Amino acid sequence: MTNVHHPSPVDGPSSLTGCPAHPGAVRMHTEELQADPAELYRRLRRDHGAVAPILLDGDIPAWLVLGYRELHRVTSDPTLFARDSRRWHAWEHIPADWPLMPFVGYRPTMLFAEGAEHVRRAEAMFDALASVDQFELRAESERVADELIDTFAGSGRAELVADYASQVPIRVVTRLFGLAPDTAVAIQRDTVEMVSANEGSVAAYQRVHNRMVTLMAEVRSNPGMPGIPAQMAAHRAALTDEEIVNDLIGTVYASHQSTTDWIGNALGLMLTDERFAITMAGGRRSIGQALNEVLWENTPVPAFIGRWAAEDTTLGGQRIKKGDCLVLGLAAANADPSVRPDFRADATGNQAHMSFSHGEHSCPVPARELAEVIAMTAIEVLLDRLPDVVLAVSPEELVWRSSIWLRGIAALPVEYTPALG
Repeated sequence: MTNVHHPSPVDGPSSLTGCPAHPGAVRMHTEELQADPAELYRRLRRDHGAVAPILLDGDIPAWLVLGYRELHRVTSDPTLFARDSRRWHAWEHIPADWPLMPFVGYRPTMLFAEGAEHVRRAEAMFDALASVDQFELRAESERVADELIDTFAGSGRAELVADYASQVPIRVVTRLFGLAPDTAVAIQRDTVEMVSANEGSVAAYQRVHNRMVTLMAEVRSNPGMPGIPAQMAAHRAALTDEEIVNDLIGTVYASHQSTTDWIGNALGLMLTDERFAITMAGGRRSIGQALNEVLWENTPVPAFIGRWAAEDTTLGGQRIKKGDCLVLGLAAANADPSVRPDFRADATGNQAHMSFSHGEHSCPVPARELAEVIAMTAIEVLLDRLPDVVLAVSPEELVWRSSIWLRGIAALPVEYTPALG
């Protein structure tokens, strides 16, 4: 039986009272987002201001928070802009197979918890992630990177997204979970399907869920088993298996695709921007610069669903009704001209971007640190092993895999001098 379901409302009957008509609402078409997402955000900001009415899959209305200050307000006030999706007044209009169900269907997970319950759950996840030794993580990341590069180093050609960037994070994280390599491959495939928000998303979520249930059974039967799941099982928060399973799924989702695209987008930047050409070989400082710039300009998670208004309020000049859904426009906020008049200006050292969101429901600090170690190490090892790597196509031929939820370079074909074993 699936663990993703239509929630019952937190209070009151379901009714689409908030914004059913949504005058002027914009359908978030993938074509526009692939062609020029920055232009789409500019148009939405011009026509609607800092908060724009949009239509999600199936013409489900929501609000896209575009403004940096407005996003800061939403993420700083979890009482008014709550995380529990059962508050949504639109549930009677949401089909069971809605592509976004894996992200909004209520589950007993840290992501949907509020108040003291969120503090309890977040503390367990924070401590489990913080227990990972970063030196060991770096060593494990190096081992995974070397293993992958060994498979194509001698050919002189590779496709760095499929052959490398898409595999490093999931292999490292699943090893931190104590999972076998073949399980990592299956989880990688299902996670990609899950985050694609298509007709197979719900089934893919269920397969990942089933694997985590099996993992927790193994953890319970082996008390000394190392890894993040075991740390969570032993935590003083006394989490149930169901709670841990759901939080592990969130960790897999957040760590895999976003880190994959962080690595791929940074490599794409370094291979196409002349600012990085001189320092490509062994340029440690330039790697950090590229990773930070990507979070400003081409963040892997452009938007996140969501928050639900706990009361009627106003935001960015819009009237927000109780139960309305708000989508966090992370990429749009990063380019908000009211805080970045020249949004293409060098952002070196500036980490005030919203790519990890903000507030108590933002990406936990230890998770950010682990993702950065994995991404930095993956690029360093690649450039150490293949120092003369160059793009095998013109920059104009690169295709972006882009939607409202994800943004990443689809493929990075490269050439280099074949490395001898």
